[in-house]
Amino acid sequence: MKVILLKNMEHLGEVGEIVNVKPGYARNYLIPKGIALPATEENIRKVKNMLKSLQEKAKRELEKYKKLAEELGKVQITLEHEVAEEGKLYGSVTKADIEKALHKLGFEDIDKGQIKLEKPIKEVGSYKVKIHIYKDIEADIALDVVPMKKQEH
Repeated sequence: MKVILLKNMEHLGEVGEIVNVKPGYARNYLIPKGIALPATEENIRKVKNMLKSLQEKAKRELEKYKKLAEELGKVQITLEHEVAEEGKLYGSVTKADIEKALHKLGFEDIDKGQIKLEKPIKEVGSYKVKIHIYKDIEADIALDVVPMKKQEH
């Protein structure tokens, strides 16, 4: 039986492909689970239209992510942190600290899961921090960690 796939299936094919499967597999599994539709002319036309709109949406999303990466690439963050001797921090700069700073700059869509720190930042200095935006789109932000200003009484 010929069916048109609505979802990617590892051993069958990708969305929009017309594949030949056993009738029982199609009737009892693929069609009820919404993974495929019978490959009628009408269904093929519907799926082609659906794929076209999905591709256009994906293209718009990709442009949005690229623009976000470009904007993030210009970001310079300065974080003040308590410092012990020789520029060592009390504690470390965390992904949550960077996330909070990005949110203050208007990048509310970035969460700490997208922030890639190779190792914890435990010293005063300048760093490049990778932000994973989408698939293979990443941006580097500049991060300066400076000693917290002493408060005068």
